[in-house]
Amino acid sequence: MITKENDLSVLRDAHEKKVNGRNALVAGFLGWTLDAFDFFILTFALAAVAKDFNKTIPEIALTLTASLAMRPVGAFIFGLLADRFGRKGPLMISIAFYSVIEIFSGLAPSYGVFLFLRLLYGIGMGGEWGVGASLVMESVAVKRRGLLSGLLQEGYAFGFLLAAAAYYFVFPHFGWRAMFFVGGLPALLTLFIRSRVKETAAWKATRTLNWKEYAGAVRKHAKLFLYLVILMSMMNLISHGTQDLYPTFLQQQRHFDPHKTAVITMVSMVGAILGGLFFGHLSDLYGRK
Repeated sequence: MITKENDLSVLRDAHEKKVNGRNALVAGFLGWTLDAFDFFILTFALAAVAKDFNKTIPEIALTLTASLAMRPVGAFIFGLLADRFGRKGPLMISIAFYSVIEIFSGLAPSYGVFLFLRLLYGIGMGGEWGVGASLVMESVAVKRRGLLSGLLQEGYAFGFLLAAAAYYFVFPHFGWRAMFFVGGLPALLTLFIRSRVKETAAWKATRTLNWKEYAGAVRKHAKLFLYLVILMSMMNLISHGTQDLYPTFLQQQRHFDPHKTAVITMVSMVGAILGGLFFGHLSDLYGRK
């Protein structure tokens, strides 16, 4: 028999699910945004860091490569932790980890220490996206995943925009090290995740996965798995291969000052955000391919 109490319970559960989905989206978006913010700070300060450490710009650019090279390591480590212990805990650890490393990067006394810290930063950076995306996609309504995945991904463009803003406002007055100190603020996001986001039902239903089941899943979908790895590698090549040194190009080849460099970058990132939302919406209407 359907009772008023049952109706209220269903409505309450639906409301709680909706609120948790929204909170998970906020947490995932901000985690990815602040991850990008911490990464792209360095892309604006390559020349300044090179001058400070008496190195060439290519040598400092190697630290960007170091961070990106360690992303798969972080994705693997934190991905395993997320499957074993849930999404929330590993996500908070990865955000706190890369935030602390960002502050230490601003205190680095030498190039060697700075390079080592950027390697460590890459581990935390790699852990955030996979775990955060899993938390969000498992928490929101299936029919909205296309649009919301587009929104989530454009957190990266928004983080780039914020890094440009930091370069505009902070760098001219306080230098590159202060920009890295600001990069420690994402650690505060863990308080929101801890208090407002619930563990996903999807993880609770699959928490018993073991190594044999992992291997079986990969073998069963080997072609699709390989295709997705290659696809994402090419997409990252296009992304990081064009944007990471763009601020340096504007500074060194076009001789733009910090303000003009920052403004041009912010305009391009607004376009990136609009593009992500537009094509995410199209994927809900017409499919992902």
